[in-house]
Amino acid sequence: MRKAFVAGNWKMNTDNHSGVELVKGIKDAAQANSSKVDVAVFPPFVYLQQVAKAAEAPIAVGSQDIYFEEKGAFTGEISSAMLKDVGCVYALCGHSERRHVIGETNEIVNKKVKASIDGGLLPVLCIGELIEERKAEKTFEVLTEQIKKGLAGLTAEKVSAVTLAYEPVWAIGTGLTATGEQAQEAHSFIRKLIAEIYDETIAENIRILYGGSAKPENTAELMAQKDIDGLLVGGASLKADSFSAMIAAAV
Repeated sequence: MRKAFVAGNWKMNTDNHSGVELVKGIKDAAQANSSKVDVAVFPPFVYLQQVAKAAEAPIAVGSQDIYFEEKGAFTGEISSAMLKDVGCVYALCGHSERRHVIGETNEIVNKKVKASIDGGLLPVLCIGELIEERKAEKTFEVLTEQIKKGLAGLTAEKVSAVTLAYEPVWAIGTGLTATGEQAQEAHSFIRKLIAEIYDETIAENIRILYGGSAKPENTAELMAQKDIDGLLVGGASLKADSFSAMIAAAV
């Protein structure tokens, strides 16, 4: 039985004070539902340490990105060791905004997934298609390429540390949301693909989150789908009441 997982990606939002208050504001919901739902928040780098200090169990903290080298002359980058040092448990890899705004390739994302695992962090590998790709009926083709290249070189043991997050890019920050049926179709395909690449046991155990304008109003519908194990939440995670409601509805 896969445990539900609700993660809040704060993106380039909050400040030191509001970030600390936000994580404190979801404490009750996280604790009340801890037996059935894992909860994590992904603050901006500069607030990670303070948010991690303020976060009480069972809330975990993750980074929005990671670099694939351990140390060196990489101005502006941050390593797995640095992230672990300030209290991170998770690391987002290949978020659509990193792919389509910053220009990260599948090969770079793969290096980041490997660096996360080797550095003792749990990677959340983000995948998903653009609206043009969906209209061209290339969704499954895009997902196949992103998953195969993103997980390239990972053993069965290492892939067990990975969480997948399906983010239809056309539904991120647009107010549009994949229907429960659309999301389930993609999640089912992803799980079958993992079974083909690895085996049925790994496919059954790996958690696949949905990300794309998820909010309290559609949490129950999304979480009712067989292959949706949780949510990667953007804007709705910036308000303690809405994020708490999603945590409670995800059980």
